[in-house]
Amino acid sequence: MQAIILAAGMGKRLKSLTANNTKCMVKVNGVTLIERMLRQLDRLDLNRIVLVVGYQGQKLIDFVSTLDVRTPIEFIDNPIYDKTNNIYSLALARNALVADDTLLLESDLIFADGTLEALVSDPYPTLALIDRYESWMDGTVVTLNEDSSIKKFIPGKRFRFEDIPSYYKTVNIYKFSKHFSEDIYVPFLTAYTAALGDNEYYEQVLRVIAMLDHPEIRAKCMDGRIWYEIDDVQDLDIAESMFAKPEEKVKKLGSRYGGYWRYPNLLDFCYLVNPYFPPKRLMDEIKANFETLLTQYPSRMRVNSLLVAKNFGVKQEYILVGNGAAELIKALMEAQTGNVGFIRPTFEEYYNRCDPARRVVFHPNQDNFAYSADELMAFFTGREIATLLLINPDNPSGNYIPKTDILRLAAWAEEKGIRLVLDESFADFADEPDNTMILDEMLERYPHLIVVKSISKSYGVPGLRLGVLASADETLIAAMKKDVAIWNINSFAEFYLQIEEKYKNDYAAALVQFRRARAEYVAALREIPGLRVLPTQANYVMAELTGGMTAAALTAQLLSEYNILIKDLSGKIHAENRQFVRLAVRNKAENDIMVKALRNVLNTKAL
Repeated sequence: MQAIILAAGMGKRLKSLTANNTKCMVKVNGVTLIERMLRQLDRLDLNRIVLVVGYQGQKLIDFVSTLDVRTPIEFIDNPIYDKTNNIYSLALARNALVADDTLLLESDLIFADGTLEALVSDPYPTLALIDRYESWMDGTVVTLNEDSSIKKFIPGKRFRFEDIPSYYKTVNIYKFSKHFSEDIYVPFLTAYTAALGDNEYYEQVLRVIAMLDHPEIRAKCMDGRIWYEIDDVQDLDIAESMFAKPEEKVKKLGSRYGGYWRYPNLLDFCYLVNPYFPPKRLMDEIKANFETLLTQYPSRMRVNSLLVAKNFGVKQEYILVGNGAAELIKALMEAQTGNVGFIRPTFEEYYNRCDPARRVVFHPNQDNFAYSADELMAFFTGREIATLLLINPDNPSGNYIPKTDILRLAAWAEEKGIRLVLDESFADFADEPDNTMILDEMLERYPHLIVVKSISKSYGVPGLRLGVLASADETLIAAMKKDVAIWNINSFAEFYLQIEEKYKNDYAAALVQFRRARAEYVAALREIPGLRVLPTQANYVMAELTGGMTAAALTAQLLSEYNILIKDLSGKIHAENRQFVRLAVRNKAENDIMVKALRNVLNTKAL
């Protein structure tokens, strides 16, 4: 068996990275694509590797000659790489193609070790590597028959989004038998280029062959092995995180703070949303209005304040909506003067936006980081603070102060002239019903109270970027409304606020379903040796590792072996070398996957 690599293209979309190098010489985590690919091929004991070069061809040839590759390497030059597409490069290699069984690869790919071994060891002689279609993929897709034979090759221009469930993406790695190349592919290749020219793609030939009664090419799925095609700098950034070493991969993924649809099969137990809302009907309603929302401007703040006031049942003058709670937190913290009281560990957004010289910090003295309203009042009485920041339930501990005690804390703050900022982004998940303070009665009773809520987290719509801030301090609210952009939320977010009230019953049902799933999840987690689970009233669980494993090691192992992302709390909690992680609560099926993975990892560590 031999390999043919197509590497003649210019890679213009990588801009400066390919100004003086061919695309396959771009580095992923310090190693060029071509070096990685050649070393993977070298392990297969092939008869030879044929490299079709073009753009910066001599530079590529010189570089390859420096690599320690045992397999003989031959080169074919495509002198008109700038006027042709890859069908011409493969046509130049047709004599090599018919000489042996062949692995055919494009040079801009990166893929997991073991991928080629699985392809070579498969007894079927002619195969196309495929993967389930994901939203980040581009280019040719296929549909399959029940026996894994390929029904159709579908080029990008014939892609139908409604057919996505039936699509598989070609990985651009093939295994051709000598017979297939000699008797089927090359004759069709010759005829196709004669009829349609050289500015085409070699997969177009496969598209024609797939129409035969017996096309002889079948599909082989990647079966969870990771791969990526690198066409631009965004692809390169994704690939560097996907193929990083475990601990570095955690850092690279965590620093993205989202966009995880670009990572196939990743289970995100790090970022926090409602797993049971919104319902399908709500999403269908947004989809039905997609074109209108995409092509029209949203309303300004006044209208959106009306919408959010209607949904929460408060006066318009008491509430404003933000592009996520983060926008409101920034504006709020910039408006504060004097010292600010914090409880730590906690959500860092408020803390990081406060001048360190103005921070007054309370550290709970219980080993599970629990604290009460009485402890807060006792600690902050006599300390000069203008504002007290409380997240309830707290993040990451899940500590919860009941509403009766929140009312006492609010009364104490009024008496002391302290502004109480209450973030209840996770309050809806608590077992206590009707615990919100976003009510006209409460806001008017406690004019120093400010309530912040992330709609993204509570309602499971983080992509819409929605948050609210409420207070009876109309001067503050009016000033903040002037401070944010005139169009601070988009049309999709506004439309959601427009229709959300119709789904109140669905939301209530989702919370009941969530609390049941959380209870089962917590119970299962508590049975795992080496894991101490703290009480929680939120949509996440804080857990201490007691078996000697570090939080960093657990986070890295779950990501590398199970494709699960969790939150390592080492940067938040410094408590005598104790190790903590935060685990989101997702739906029951996903929670079961997490429990099984943790049991496997921690039991192995215990052995």
